[in-house]
Amino acid sequence: MIQSMTGFGKHVVQLPSKKITIEIKSLNSKSLDLNARMPSAYREKELELRKTIANGLERGKIDFSLFIETTGTDATSKINEDIVKQYMQQLEQIAGGDDLKLLEMALRLPDAMKTEREEIDVEEYKAIQDTLTIALQEINTFRTEEGAVLEQDFKQRIASLESLLTQVIAIDPDRQTAVRERLDKAVTDLKTEVDQNRFEQELIYYLEKYDITEEKVRLANHLSYFTTTINSADSNGKKLGFISQEIGREINTIGSKANFAPMQQLVVQMKDELEKIKEQMLNVL
Repeated sequence: MIQSMTGFGKHVVQLPSKKITIEIKSLNSKSLDLNARMPSAYREKELELRKTIANGLERGKIDFSLFIETTGTDATSKINEDIVKQYMQQLEQIAGGDDLKLLEMALRLPDAMKTEREEIDVEEYKAIQDTLTIALQEINTFRTEEGAVLEQDFKQRIASLESLLTQVIAIDPDRQTAVRERLDKAVTDLKTEVDQNRFEQELIYYLEKYDITEEKVRLANHLSYFTTTINSADSNGKKLGFISQEIGREINTIGSKANFAPMQQLVVQMKDELEKIKEQMLNVL
């Protein structure tokens, strides 16, 4: 089973005087890249919340947002009465005017409002943690569903590679025959007597140099290992990426040794399938 690194989770909870909303978005990344947005009053809990998110999502470019909306009568900002009165007295001495006008001007001046920093209530923080847990469950469900789509695509492409490998194996004898005939013709065109034993030795050396038996076996093993890994209980994106590299190495070697147009055409198709696997692999957890 594999998981995508793309996902979205959101959960909202209503307390008697506050509404808590948590949103989590994730995209693919080689490591954990977490960006957190939250009210300044809750920054003291940021490290703890980050640790919870990191444990729940492991990897990806993650945007975490905590929104707190006051819905009750509590207010953290209050009028600084002493300062406002002093402002009004000074303004009256300078410009005069009625009290309402002076009050409007005084409230715009520095320190007219004071913000009382509230301690985070234990029950409120528990609600934030519970909300985060549910949001993480939602984003992981999203990731799992996306991963299932990727898994089907990978399996289809691996099956295609296995089919192309079967065709490579089927035409390999024809390739060897074609190589032998090409060498025979080249020697005949020389119109020169050659030592037949020496020619046979050189021919064997040449055929061994372009033999792809080991590459065929290793490629089949890598394809089988890819399927086994993708069916494991964990999401192994990095491991699958390493296996994909090994698959590519064997395909490239077969292509360089092919020296036979029909086989080279199959190799091109194999490279195309593998390239699509690698593109999607960047999004696997």
